[in-house]
Amino acid sequence: MEQIITFHNVTKRYGLTTALKAVSFQIATGGIIGLVGSNGSGKSTLLKLIAGLVKKTGGEIVVCGENVTRLIGRKVAFLAEVDSLYDFYTVKETIRFSASVFPDFDEEKAYDILATLDVDLTKKIGTLSKGNRARVKIAIALSRKVPLLIMDEPLSGLDPLVREDIIKMIAKYVEMEEQTLIISTHEVAEIEPLLDHVLLVQNGEILLSEKVEELRETKGQSVLDAMREVLK
Repeated sequence: MEQIITFHNVTKRYGLTTALKAVSFQIATGGIIGLVGSNGSGKSTLLKLIAGLVKKTGGEIVVCGENVTRLIGRKVAFLAEVDSLYDFYTVKETIRFSASVFPDFDEEKAYDILATLDVDLTKKIGTLSKGNRARVKIAIALSRKVPLLIMDEPLSGLDPLVREDIIKMIAKYVEMEEQTLIISTHEVAEIEPLLDHVLLVQNGEILLSEKVEELRETKGQSVLDAMREVLK
């Protein structure tokens, strides 16, 4: 099966701090990959390396058949944990702005997602609740027609109903035959039913890289069970 991501002995250092230590793994095209690990484990650094947002210190990274540079953003949609929406735009203006920035943006799909969630397009971003801001962010990410979607902690700090909405959005709107999604999260139990593959990062190293179905069938384990076994 074709690989959408390959890391070979990838190291990333920030000054004297080593965030990733000679990491190697491969991810096959298609499906949803859960990236799990504690705070400071190296998850965000790994995602930024995939998206070409930071430079590796050493090793090789191939994404969508290309050695990663800043130009990989043409094939990768990156949803950061930090909210970067403009408060002075309405929701509709935000969607139009996204369409002007990303040539691959499907404006009609974005409106469809937001209509399903009952998000008022006339509201200013700055007046939205935290939950509705999150819904807008996710709608924008899901509306890009790129091979690889990356979401860094999209469920963080949200109440259960909003998290449920977002999980339903992911299940419904990711184009499974054409796209691969990597999602980092602490809400492992909630997201596990969607996962095809799990990556566990701890102290800058990959401790687990397994297909979720194989964990269940060969070991009788859930993702949480496998994490507990590796980390004990």
